[in-house]
Amino acid sequence: MTPRTRPGAAALAAVLLAAATGCAAADRTPPSPAATGKAPNRPAAPGGASAPASFTLVASGDVLPHASIIRQAAADAGGRGYDFRPMLSGVKPVVSAADLAICHMETVYGKPGGPYTGYPAFKSPPEVAEALKETGYDSCSTASNHTLDDGAAGLGRTLDALDEAGVRHAGSARTAEEAARPTLLEAGGATVAQLAYTYGTNGYPLPEGQPWAVNLIDEQKILADARAARQAGADVVVVSLHWGTEWQTAPDEQQLTLGRALTASRTGGRPDIDLLLGTHAHVPQAYEKVNGTWIAYGMGDQIAGDMINYAGSYDRRGNEGTLARFTFGPPAAPGGRWEVTRAEFIPQYFDTARGRVVNLNAAIRQGERQYTEIRDTIREVVEGRGAAADGLVMGE
Repeated sequence: MTPRTRPGAAALAAVLLAAATGCAAADRTPPSPAATGKAPNRPAAPGGASAPASFTLVASGDVLPHASIIRQAAADAGGRGYDFRPMLSGVKPVVSAADLAICHMETVYGKPGGPYTGYPAFKSPPEVAEALKETGYDSCSTASNHTLDDGAAGLGRTLDALDEAGVRHAGSARTAEEAARPTLLEAGGATVAQLAYTYGTNGYPLPEGQPWAVNLIDEQKILADARAARQAGADVVVVSLHWGTEWQTAPDEQQLTLGRALTASRTGGRPDIDLLLGTHAHVPQAYEKVNGTWIAYGMGDQIAGDMINYAGSYDRRGNEGTLARFTFGPPAAPGGRWEVTRAEFIPQYFDTARGRVVNLNAAIRQGERQYTEIRDTIREVVEGRGAAADGLVMGE
């Protein structure tokens, strides 16, 4: 991430900035439908059997609590801990309405009561997990360049807190057994596997004796894991990738090359992967349909402080993002592919002056015209690789 602090930061921050590329800003059981408030989407078939039904999947970008975000959560809690729920309330209607909602938890959590830190080595309040659950998220990718900011202890605290909140996770693990199990989620009539990987960990080594602690991007491993998830019962395989070049709206060569390879891979004529979801660049990137499979190269940041780019200047793009929403329909024949029948992006923006995530279309519809230019800029980027011609539409 890029530094949120101005020039003159400590030497450690400078070293980690060079390794961390861009995260700085200014300063185990699936829950039941009753627990999530989401109704199961399984209509009865003749004879009382459960028939496959379509489902909607919503995904979002980096949750990145800089020091200013932590202060905002403290203020929203009124002096009683930290409350991140108000920040996310603007997108709760979209997230909670989905049959399955996936976030990206970029940072790790500190001990209850703190201390908590922002950039360059993050330790976030564990109350973030409660807010993600309250907003409607079912699972989060946890593989990022910050997964090892506080070593194995921070990784473990994060997964423990997500478990306690009832939020599933993929991409990091506390044990070899956990790392070997795909995260399987239920949505509509489908079993959905979420897999997650990161390009690196900012130079922090994997914990000694724990080579499985964080999933690193490797084409052959990703494909092997996807096939294993199919064998474990997944109807739909979703891969979350922490990749790309920070502050670059165009997908880089690794994204394009790996995206083509992953979407081209098939077993028995069926694609091994059904959706690719990208994070890390901290700016919105294009969506594209490649080899018949949708890729959201980068969904931007969902929560972040005033983002400072490599030139040392505030860059509004670091607070822009999208919610991706894909509707999957059941296969025409048993064993066939679940097809995306509707692809949507919903522009969002973290307004740091208000400390809130803004659903831009909803805000503009309510008369907040100051967001129009931001919304239109995001749309231009997202559609920049011809996604509209393949059916991508802007949703609300």
